[in-house]
Amino acid sequence: MTQDRFLGVAALALAAVMIAFGYNLQAPFAYEPVGTRAFPLMAAGAIAICGLLLVLKPGQANTTEGSGITRPILILSVCLLAYALLFQSIGFVISTAVMMIPIAMVFGALWWQGAITGVVLAVSSYLLFDTVLDVVLPVGPFGGII
Repeated sequence: MTQDRFLGVAALALAAVMIAFGYNLQAPFAYEPVGTRAFPLMAAGAIAICGLLLVLKPGQANTTEGSGITRPILILSVCLLAYALLFQSIGFVISTAVMMIPIAMVFGALWWQGAITGVVLAVSSYLLFDTVLDVVLPVGPFGGII
């Protein structure tokens, strides 16, 4: 089994667990119009589609020496962990904007390109979730400015 197929099967298993838990998720009161189930089920659906694609059409097998955890994967993992830990305390906009700088640099952008992309992505996503979808996101220390 190639690494892509293994990852695809793992993604399908994760999606199944997310669907099982997300489908039964209910809040004691409805504070968002889309409900508490919408995001976990949409995320599970996207993960399942990606997993199915990896199972059905994997890429070429990587036969190069040292094909384990690489520096970009480590950087992305640390960014994701930091984002999860800082999301509530410093808020959605700041944590998203700051997280985008090293991620953009991993993909070849300069730091200032990542900063611009991060600010635009963070503010536009916040406005989309807050005004259009009516989903409450952590505002952080600069709450009320946006």
